[in-house]
Amino acid sequence: MSAILLRGGDLVTLDDEGSILRRTDLLVRDGRIAAIGEAATTDPEVAAALERGTAGEELEVVDVPRTLVLPGLVNAHCHSPMTLQRGAAEDMPFSRWLPEIWRIEKNLEPEDIYWGAALAAVEMIRSGVVAFNCMYFRMEQVAAVVRASGMRAALGETVFDPGAGTEAGDVLERAVQWTASIASDTEDPEDSEDPAAQRLRVFLAPHSPYACSRPLLEKVVEEAHALGVGVHLHVSEDQRQVDESRRRYGTTPVQLLESIGVFEVPGGCVAAHSLVLEPRDVEILALRGVHVPHCSITYAKLAMETFPLQPLIDAGVRLCLGTDGPASNADMDLFAVIRHTALMQKYMARDPTVLSGDTLLRLATRGGAEALGFADAGVLRVGALADLIVLDADAPHLQPAHSPIANLVHSVKGSDVVHSMVGGEWLMREREVLTLDEAEIVFEAARRGAALLERAAGERPA
Repeated sequence: MSAILLRGGDLVTLDDEGSILRRTDLLVRDGRIAAIGEAATTDPEVAAALERGTAGEELEVVDVPRTLVLPGLVNAHCHSPMTLQRGAAEDMPFSRWLPEIWRIEKNLEPEDIYWGAALAAVEMIRSGVVAFNCMYFRMEQVAAVVRASGMRAALGETVFDPGAGTEAGDVLERAVQWTASIASDTEDPEDSEDPAAQRLRVFLAPHSPYACSRPLLEKVVEEAHALGVGVHLHVSEDQRQVDESRRRYGTTPVQLLESIGVFEVPGGCVAAHSLVLEPRDVEILALRGVHVPHCSITYAKLAMETFPLQPLIDAGVRLCLGTDGPASNADMDLFAVIRHTALMQKYMARDPTVLSGDTLLRLATRGGAEALGFADAGVLRVGALADLIVLDADAPHLQPAHSPIANLVHSVKGSDVVHSMVGGEWLMREREVLTLDEAEIVFEAARRGAALLERAAGERPA
C-alpha cells in the first residue's frame, strides 16, 4: 500500500454542496482521494497498518490540526517564463507595454525560458498552485520544468504569422510538430514512456486574432481537429482590438473566431481575457462552452478596460482565473488574484453581493482544472485526483476564524500554504519545495534576467 493519511484538518471540499468538514481525516491512495472522514481510518489497510504500528513504512500519517485543506489552485492563463521580465516595463499603458515586452523577448535565449519557467513553478508551488496553463515559445523548455516540478500543466507553443515583425513566436509547422509529440503521449498516458504524461495537456496557441490572419487561424482549426487538441489564445483585450477587427473583418474578435470554428475544436477553447464583449459575444462564449480566464491584477496594473463577471456567470460562461504573465501581474500568487477579483468586481458593480461565497474559489480550482482538461481535479471528494494544498489557519490574519470561506477569499496569503501535493505526490512539505532546487533556480533566474535586459538595452531605439 502506498497511501497518505491527513488527520484532523478542516476540509473545504468545494463539492456541489459546498461542504466544510471540521477536524476531518482524508486518505490518499494511488494518486486519488480514497476516503474522507471516519472511512479514512477504518479503511482495512489503513487500520491494519495503524494496528501493526507500521504506519511509517506502509502509510504516511500527517497530522494537520488547525489547518485548512482544499483543492490546489489552477492558474488558467499565464506566461510562466516571463518572470525574467518582472519589473522591466512599468507604469505604461497596454498599448506601450506590449511592444516593449515584445522588444525584450526578441533577446531571449532558449535556456532563459527554462529558468524563467522554473522560477515561476517555485513561486506557484509556494503559493498553492498545483496546475497552470501556459502559452509561450520554446515550450519544450517549459515542459521540462513541468516534468521536474511534479505540477500539472497545459502548454501551448505560441504562433504568429511568419514575418509579422512582432514577437519571437515560431510558425505553425514547428508548433504542430511539438504539439503532436506531446499529444501522442498524453492521449494514452498509461502506455507512454513519459512519466509526466498524465500531468500534461497541450493546446495549439495562436496568439490572438490581431496577431494571426484568418488563413492562419483556419489552419490552426484544421490542425487542432487532426491532433485532437484544443486552442488557447488571447481575445478582445481592449476596445482598440475590437475596433480593428471590425475594420478588417466587419465583426468582433469573438464572432470572427466563431465563424472560423475556433470554439468547436475537440479539446475545447480557452479564450483569455475577453474583456470587451457585446451581448452576442457573450451568447457565443456560453453556447460553445468556451473557458474564459480572468486576470484581474494585470487589468488593474495596465489600466485596461474590464468586464463585469456576474453577467457572464449568469449567462453560463465558463470562467476561471489566471495571473497572466509576471511582467504585467508582477507575481504568480493566485490567492492575490482571488481577493483582487472579488474587490474589483464588487466595486465596479457597486454591489457587495456579487461573486459571493465560494464562487471565486471554485473559479480558481474546478473552473481552471476543467479548462486545462483535468476534469477529475479541483474538488475534495472520493475518487478525485489528490491535487490539494494545506494552509496554516493559525496565522494572525486568519483569526478569529468565523468563516473559512471569507478567510480564503479575503485574508489568506500565498505564503500561508504549508503542504502541497499533486496526484498524491508531495511538491512541498513544511514550506520546503521538494521537487525543484529553489536556491539554484533563484540564482540562475536572477543572473539570466539581468543579462536579458542588458542585451535588450543594446537595441533600444534612440
